[in-house]
Formats: sequence, structure tokens, C-alpha cells
Amino acid sequence: MLATTQQIRTRYSDAELEEFRVLIADKLDQAHQQLKYYMRQMAELADNEDAKIKNLDDAVGSSEREYLNSLAVRQRSHIQHLENALLRIQNKVYGVCRATGKLISKQRLLAVPHATLSMDAKQKGLA
Repeated sequence: MLATTQQIRTRYSDAELEEFRVLIADKLDQAHQQLKYYMRQMAELADNEDAKIKNLDDAVGSSEREYLNSLAVRQRSHIQHLENALLRIQNKVYGVCRATGKLISKQRLLAVPHATLSMDAKQKGLA
């Protein structure tokens, strides 16, 4: 009887979607700033003439460049996930689990705003 008196929600309201949009836009701005930082660090490392003169641009420099590059690649991927989340908001399908079709909990979306799986689906390995 409880299921008949309560309407099962199939999507978040426009007001809720706007809250998520603001949250994601802020995280996207932070992610772009972090990516710029990594790119500057890589450019500075490449332009560091002192390291080249002192022959320090060997394994340590290569390792640091590889590490910064891996951080930049990871950040680009994060940015893409956030941009995809904004598209889902625009299409009003944000917050719907891609495995079950049910709403992802608001708490999960606040913690991981680009999530596409509910915790239940993720734990069961549904994808």
C-alpha cells in the first residue's frame, strides 16, 4: 500500500538539477585550474636550463615528467567526466543509474557528482 501512495521518482527536479549543475561547475573550474598547474609544472621542468647544464635532467627529471604527465592525463579524464555530467543535467537524465535505471542517491552524487552507477550497482559489479 505504501508504494501506491508514494510516487516513485524517476529523475531529480529542475531545482535539484540546478544545485548539481552549480556543484559540478565549481568542481570543473577547480579541475581546470589543477590541470593548468600541472601543465605549468611540466613546462617549467622542460625549460629548466640549470638542470640540463648540471646534467640533472636524467632519471629524476624523466620520472618527475612522467608523474606530472600521469597527473595531467588523470585530470583531463576527470574533466571529461564532469563535462559529461553537465550534459546529463542538460538532458535531464542526471542521477539515473545506467545499470538499474533507478535514481542514484543524492548523498552519492554530492560525494561523486559524475557518478553514473548507484552504490548498489557498483558493489554488484553491474556496468
